[in-house]
Amino acid sequence: MTEYDIKRGHFEKIDGGKLETLMRDLFGTVTKDGEKLRSTFGAMDSIIVRIEGKKSLVVETRMNIKVDDKTASETIRVYNQFLERSTGFTSKERRKKAAKE
Repeated sequence: MTEYDIKRGHFEKIDGGKLETLMRDLFGTVTKDGEKLRSTFGAMDSIIVRIEGKKSLVVETRMNIKVDDKTASETIRVYNQFLERSTGFTSKERRKKAAKE
């Protein structure tokens, strides 16, 4: 389980059903379980996402390590795209924040 900060002013872009729409656009099908959104994609056997307040996104993934390289790289690309659109931070910015902490 990983907690990602949401960029200041970015929460309105994922509030309400917008996060579910974003996940559906990137991952395909999405199921809602209370406050949690669940999906699968490529090498991700499951991805579970929930919003914690206006400043934090909690993501839990379960990966299948027995996939080919093409599937793995596509999964990483789409996952990073999801995180960038949902948190407002690029992968470089998220890496810098993680290094600080």
